[in-house]
Amino acid sequence: MIISILSLFLYIVRIYSFVLIAYALLSWFPGAYQTKIGEWIINLSRPYLSLFDRLNLSFGPIDFTIIVAIFALNIFSEVISKILIGLLY
Repeated sequence: MIISILSLFLYIVRIYSFVLIAYALLSWFPGAYQTKIGEWIINLSRPYLSLFDRLNLSFGPIDFTIIVAIFALNIFSEVISKILIGLLY
């Protein structure tokens, strides 16, 4: 039971990481945020990314917020994985 929950959790984290990467890539294409897919990606990404906006991770024209957000998400998922695996043993 815990293994299937862990697998589902890690799968969702992986998918969400790809959504965040897609959000970053959309900035390379003019007008991409105004498409239906762009709006969908924004609606999924902005609530999580807004947690990191206070950190002011922009250095010149480069914004590292998404990179830090992806690292934080993966570290959080690793911690949760270790906790769940620890419950098994």
